[in-house]
Amino acid sequence: MDNITPGHWVFALIFALTFIGYLIWAYRKDIRRHNIYYKRSYIVLLTILIGAAVLYYFKDHLN
Repeated sequence: MDNITPGHWVFALIFALTFIGYLIWAYRKDIRRHNIYYKRSYIVLLTILIGAAVLYYFKDHLN
């Protein structure tokens, strides 16, 4: 971290803000399509999170 200059931090901040701004713009442009094709995708996310929690439980509590 000693060789990171303030210019690096400025570049990183500008890059991150630009990238996040582009992601928001792209998502808003495709929001109608997402509502049609990915109606119940939260179920997949919930299943993955529950599966990870079960694996964590078995790994740590049954040893």
